[in-house]
Amino acid sequence: MARPKAVDHIEPETDAPAAAGTVTPSMAQFLEIKAANPDCILWYRMGDFYELFFEDAVVVAEALSITLTKRGKHLGADIPMCGVPVVRADEYLQRLIRKGFRVAVCEQLEDPAEARKRGSKAVVRRDVVRLVTPGTLTEETLLDAKARNYLTALFRPLAGKNEAAPPLAVASLDISTGEFEVGEVAASDLAGELARLAPGEVLATDDVLADPVLKSWIMHAGAAATPVAQPSFDALAGERLLKAQLRVADLGGYGSFSRAELAAIGALLKYVELTQLGKPPMLRPPKKSGPGAVMVIDAATRTNLELLRSTSGDKTGSLLGTMDRTVTGPGARELAARLASPSTELSTIAARLDAVGYLVEKDQLRDDLREALRRAPDLARAMSRLAFQRGGPRDLAAVRDAIRAADTAAGLLGKAGRSIGLPAELAGVAARLAPTDLDLGERLAVTLVDEPPPFRRDGGFVREGFSKDIDQTRRLREDSRQVMAALEAKYVEATGVKSLKVRHNNILGYFIEVSAT
Repeated sequence: MARPKAVDHIEPETDAPAAAGTVTPSMAQFLEIKAANPDCILWYRMGDFYELFFEDAVVVAEALSITLTKRGKHLGADIPMCGVPVVRADEYLQRLIRKGFRVAVCEQLEDPAEARKRGSKAVVRRDVVRLVTPGTLTEETLLDAKARNYLTALFRPLAGKNEAAPPLAVASLDISTGEFEVGEVAASDLAGELARLAPGEVLATDDVLADPVLKSWIMHAGAAATPVAQPSFDALAGERLLKAQLRVADLGGYGSFSRAELAAIGALLKYVELTQLGKPPMLRPPKKSGPGAVMVIDAATRTNLELLRSTSGDKTGSLLGTMDRTVTGPGARELAARLASPSTELSTIAARLDAVGYLVEKDQLRDDLREALRRAPDLARAMSRLAFQRGGPRDLAAVRDAIRAADTAAGLLGKAGRSIGLPAELAGVAARLAPTDLDLGERLAVTLVDEPPPFRRDGGFVREGFSKDIDQTRRLREDSRQVMAALEAKYVEATGVKSLKVRHNNILGYFIEVSAT
């Protein structure tokens, strides 16, 4: 892809040849950050582009089919370089992640003007703000709205002498929604369990990943395999991290966890902590999986039944493709999860059938609920981005709109319940939907415009009239000539000096100029 040369006004020395045995300040910064992230592609922000250098540039240029060029020299050799514009970063990032790459996103942490104050040769401060891997995606543009994206940790305990092989512990977390499940599975059922979870990335120790059969199961599930050091699988650390994430002193309220399960949880949460640079994920209470919780279906049977994908690998032609008439992303994910993980609890099955039968008979209520849900945003993923402090104005708007949709749906179900009664399953849904913080929804409604932009940098997402200071700043930006003319007229009238002029520049800001005449 042809593109203009990226310009970083603070670092003109980047393009200049370095003396033998030396590197420019900018390249020294790049090499230091790259050394701290050796197993990742480093996206190094320079102005309006993410630049890639050395081997990263060669690999990415080939993977993305973009132009490989060069910029400056290092140790007497040309430095390979390529880059992608920031405004199209998600598009290229998605393609890299799908190919199994890990990407370290290195951002500018200060305004170039601040670096300029330290001298003409000063380098803009930069650092990695997150590691992007197949199992740690949160961006709407990088995710399938209708599919979960599990990060799964596998732990195989050592068998005692003369003992049968113990079951493997499996811990899975979708950090884009906080959905979390933990369980144990026999080695013979692992292929089916991986097919059920369909994780984006699997964490395991080197010796586990060295097993060619297990490695093939991971590949068949479509997951990237990531080796993790053995000490990360620590039961005590897993228990401590899980308590901290759930903010509880005891895990008894969530059921019992084996030491193997806690070890898998420990590796999973430690990896999330590493890739998100310490920012805690939104974590829902863990669900127990494994035999007894859901029906065990082996991988071959899943393929033959075409539950979620047809034999060609597409959703079209599968059971899910035939049944899916959902109007929201979360609804589609829930339907897929129920088809992939059929319940074995008769009471649960009966309650769901009662709810479905009730709505089949109540055409108007069903249509009204679908219309209310159609306006509901993907709240879980918006909340996750906000929890990681990378949310935008649209994520705040999603909270506002979700409260409205929940209020409407709860009202519809409540009205139906008062007149003709509701099955227990729908009554529980109505109780959970009842908003507990309508005031938050109202505050967001008066603060945000109806259709905010996706990013804070775009501006314009605060409703006019909410803040006098913001309104005044907007007028200065959009109607600066009228503002200056009004100021000028005001000062002329106050001083009687008709030659007075109001001027502006980037150094002094607004200032008053009076001519000698």
